[in-house]
Amino acid sequence: MRRVRSHKIAAENLRKLLEKEGDYDLIYVEIPPNDVALAAAEYAHRNKIPFVADVNDLWPEAMRMVFDIPIVSDLLFYPLKRDAEKVYSLTSGVIGTSDEYRDRPFLNQKRDVLKETVYVGNEISVFDREAERHADEVQKEDGTFWVTYAGTIGTSYDIRTMVLAAEELMKQGKTKIRFQILGDGPTREMLENLAKERKIQNVKFTGYVPYEQMAAYLVKSDVLINSFVRKAPQSIVTKIGDYLAAGKPMINTCMSPEFRKKVEQDGFGINIEPEDVRELVNAVEWMYENEAERNDMGNRARKIAEEQFDRPVSYGKIEAMISSLIAKRK
Repeated sequence: MRRVRSHKIAAENLRKLLEKEGDYDLIYVEIPPNDVALAAAEYAHRNKIPFVADVNDLWPEAMRMVFDIPIVSDLLFYPLKRDAEKVYSLTSGVIGTSDEYRDRPFLNQKRDVLKETVYVGNEISVFDREAERHADEVQKEDGTFWVTYAGTIGTSYDIRTMVLAAEELMKQGKTKIRFQILGDGPTREMLENLAKERKIQNVKFTGYVPYEQMAAYLVKSDVLINSFVRKAPQSIVTKIGDYLAAGKPMINTCMSPEFRKKVEQDGFGINIEPEDVRELVNAVEWMYENEAERNDMGNRARKIAEEQFDRPVSYGKIEAMISSLIAKRK
């Protein structure tokens, strides 16, 4: 409730600011939060100003994935749905962080407006520079094979299966395969204790790692894991740009149909089912044993990063849309 109230306050403050400042060529806003976006959309509509919505998540759809009770959820989330549909109806252009997000505004209403998919990527030149600069800070034993996860350690991310897969590989005597878990979060302590209790020695929890050092870890890794639990909201998350920039193959458990299709079609990794220890063990073993295929996937990953996730390149789509809408207004 505190978060909802803060959004309402932000929306009201934005309305006052827009009225006070005035004279805009274009208004660009992220959605969610829905009520903040609606404040901007309504102002733009009243003043005949081009309005672009950047869809970063789907509210209330994402919330229903973790709280879905018939009738109760309908009532609880109705204001979010109402505000989102109103925002979508007032757009002059839509940017989505995935094809699904780009197309969502047109699910219930057909409109002929500009739309583009722009992935939330990174600046590859910065990633490369920092990975090289901090390489000596990341020590990797010769002959070891690193399977790495980087990100939040929380309920949406399937780190437990990684720990149990490491245990199974250790039992098989494949001690050169090491799991590196970068990051922090509410379930980290529980998972570290699990590894300690079961004496799983081929898992390392690094804790929080600064971005610069994380880049070095990813580059020194052999395989990267995009690990979600089945019930988690599924999307193309921010870390994907960094994973791809590292030029390493990916094991993906995210169930987003769009991203699973991308992994397969672009050829930079393999999809497996989430929360399945045996599937993860098999995937890691396959990667370990097939160096040529692994390297090919890594090369494809880097190519996709450069073409689709490098911000100086991909954000050109946003600039082009803004320029086009402003030119039409004049």
